[in-house]
Amino acid sequence: MRVFNFSAGPAVLPEPVLERAAAEMLDWHGTGMSVMEMSHRGKEFISIADKAEADLRTLLAIPADYEVLFLQGGAIAENAIVPMNLLGAKKIADYVNTGEWSKKSIKEAKKYCSVHVAASSEDENFTYVPPQSSWKLSADPAYVHVCTNETIGGVEYQWTPETGAIPLVADMSSHILSRVFDVTKYGVVYGGAQKNAGPAGLTLVIVRSDLLDRALPITPSAFHWKEQAAADSMVNTPPTYAIYIAGLVFDWLLAQGGIAAIERKNIAKASLLYDYLDTTRFYTTTARKADRSRMNVCFRLHDESLDEGFLKGAKAAGMDQLKGHRAVGGMRASIYNAMPIEGVRALIDYMKAFEQSHG
Repeated sequence: MRVFNFSAGPAVLPEPVLERAAAEMLDWHGTGMSVMEMSHRGKEFISIADKAEADLRTLLAIPADYEVLFLQGGAIAENAIVPMNLLGAKKIADYVNTGEWSKKSIKEAKKYCSVHVAASSEDENFTYVPPQSSWKLSADPAYVHVCTNETIGGVEYQWTPETGAIPLVADMSSHILSRVFDVTKYGVVYGGAQKNAGPAGLTLVIVRSDLLDRALPITPSAFHWKEQAAADSMVNTPPTYAIYIAGLVFDWLLAQGGIAAIERKNIAKASLLYDYLDTTRFYTTTARKADRSRMNVCFRLHDESLDEGFLKGAKAAGMDQLKGHRAVGGMRASIYNAMPIEGVRALIDYMKAFEQSHG
């Protein structure tokens, strides 16, 4: 039986990537070594890392005046690393609060600076993105931080904020590489790789070069973007195998036609599932329609006493990891790049059958 993995992360990877990694596991390109065994300073791994960076730059149209860093620690670590690297002489940073991951970013930043919450959707239980017309930025913040896709609440920015000369920083962990966006609108983009880019353990950081001189003196070398950029992300041993797998994912995305092509597929998948959810009262969606995430479709059963039976039946039918985050409950179907449309169709068929037998 085929299994469709709807996990929010670590998430499903493209089958061709897994097959290629399996074929190369014991002997990468005739070297007689697994990538796991290679020195990160050796020419073999350097070629892997260089190609991964070049392909990522192609996919996202990253200009030459931006550094691409392959780091560790995930978005949670970057929540601290961002203020350490961007505060400079300033004491205030602005944050927009759209849910659980925004709250984690705010909590961490407060250890290093005063945080001004410029806008929040907490008034409606984080079910929407505050329109920019409602934002109240402080007079001279070091940067403005947003989380552009909240996996727990299923809320996604469908537009790019405008912050003028103030650097815009975005946690894009859960939808980077899923849609076209203009890198030049941001000072920093970061995210854990374990949604659309590869396995857990790798963190992608894209930072404009002119922002590299703002780090606080306390910033550790391993977290210092300027030092990591100068060392090609090798101040310490990088997550070599995770970089290798990410490189295979980038290669796969290019073969799909790039980001514009994968975005069209993602729109089709999300539309299919939301269109069904909009036709039934047995299930209800949680996010405002204009701000629904394409990656994380959150919904609830009208009778929560049916949740356990729904999940048990879904697993038996080959659909796994549909339980919502423990902070909010309900259900969550994460339909990242590697989720085929057949998986979405199978989920809808199951949901219809469950409604028929329990509605």
